[in-house]
This record gives sequence, structure tokens and C-alpha cells, in this order.
Amino acid sequence: MPPQVEPLKPTSVPSAPTARAGNDNQLLIQALTPASKSPLLALAKRIADAGCNLSESRVSTIGTEISLMLLASGAWDALAKLETALTKLARDESLRLVHYRTGPRENSSHLLPYLVEVVAADRPGIVARIVEFFTQHGISVEQLNSTRYQAMQTGAEMFQAQFTIGIPAEIHIAALRDDFLELCDGLNLDAIMDPVKF
Repeated sequence: MPPQVEPLKPTSVPSAPTARAGNDNQLLIQALTPASKSPLLALAKRIADAGCNLSESRVSTIGTEISLMLLASGAWDALAKLETALTKLARDESLRLVHYRTGPRENSSHLLPYLVEVVAADRPGIVARIVEFFTQHGISVEQLNSTRYQAMQTGAEMFQAQFTIGIPAEIHIAALRDDFLELCDGLNLDAIMDPVKF
């Protein structure tokens, strides 16, 4: 009697990765170009035309250049349409354009937002020393704006920086502030550290 052969069981075909629902689909866009040729309007129009939302934006002029960081969100196919439009826009030789998919930021409610302001006579290495201090204490720099300028009253070359930092809730704020201000005294920097009030 011939051996019985078991019928083949249907195999499941792995499903394709599914797109994240709603605004979990995000595209980060970074552009750099001469300030006289700002692509802000062109980028904003392409985001809207693709059916996406402009969730966040950062625009700043640095020297003679303008820098833009935009976060677009929307359905997976809307972002695909936007990516195609951006590829065409990037053919402009005066525009340096980078874009890639990203996801929503993890909850950071355990971080306390603080604003740090520093003013000093301009010299190299100030930002590096301050960022090194924050890094050693496990503190994230969320935003940074810095500039060099000439004091109107004396003509002295000055430096000013504003940091928005995220301090882990378990860190003792008063001790941190004392350590930071001691660092600034040693570097001859005028500085404050206050909670962000909004």
C-alpha cells in the first residue's frame, strides 16, 4: 500500500509593510540656497499641492544664505507625491535640497524646557564648551541661535547665544545652575538659565 501524502497546507504570503496611519507619515525637508532665491514659497506650495500639512518649520538667514527645515505630514501616497515634486525642484543648481521619511518624536515629557542665554566678548570655542557641559550632564540641546556682532557703544566684537535645553526631571536644577554659572564665570561669560514659561 503506497504511503499517504499529507495535503499541502496553504502558506501565508508576508504582507507588505503598511503605511502608518494619519500624520504618523512624515517627511523632513532641508534646503539651503542664497537668500535672494528663497524656496520657501515653492516648497510650501508643493507641500499643499501634494495634500500634505506643514507640521513644523524653521527658517533662518545665515550670512548670505537661507536655511529651511520643514516637516510635512500626511497620508503615505501624499508624501510619495511630494517626494516626486521635490526631486524635480532639486534640479535647480542653486538649491541644495535633502528630504527623507521620518516618524513622530518620542514623548519627552520627562524633559524640563529651560532657556540659557550667554553674552561674552567674541572668541573661538564658546559654543563647544557650553555644549560639552550639557552633554556631560545628559542634557539635550533642542534649539540654538548664536551670532557675532559689534557693540554699538564701544565697537567691541561680541558673541551672543540662546540655547533651549531639555533637562531630565531627575536632575537637581539648583545644583545644575550653580555648576553652569561656575563654568561661565571661569570662561568670563555673562549667562542666565531660566525655565521656558510658555
